[in-house]
Amino acid sequence: MTDAPPLPEGYEISTDPDRVDAGRVHHWLSTDAYWAIGRPREKQDRAIAGSLNFGVYAVESGDQVAYARVITDLATFAWLCDVYVDRSVRGEGIGTALVGAVREHLRPYGLKRILLATHDAQGVYGKLGFAPLAKLDHWMTLVFGQ
Repeated sequence: MTDAPPLPEGYEISTDPDRVDAGRVHHWLSTDAYWAIGRPREKQDRAIAGSLNFGVYAVESGDQVAYARVITDLATFAWLCDVYVDRSVRGEGIGTALVGAVREHLRPYGLKRILLATHDAQGVYGKLGFAPLAKLDHWMTLVFGQ
């Protein structure tokens, strides 16, 4: 698996942080993403500033229609998170293309792994080569709260 799935016609992907519509991303995540409901805008802005950001934009209008961010050292590890596709364009393959583009963007760095967590999209990520952790007892977490 070496190519990203094609993005539907009329959309483009960018990693330019200046193109991210931070207000829109915050609204999506804080009101409609189960993992980020209620996330304060200031916290979301810090998350965007400290991440490698991917946006999908409608070519004609320039409007952002999807978002994902990656936390990485660009050497050994990456965490894919906050993947969100606007409800108005879900089902068009935008999310699959976005995650595939993230995977291909990170491939040249020779990372050992890209991790993510999902409650309900295992099928989407599975099509792109992601699989459940083989040795769950090797992983630990430290939770400070929300």
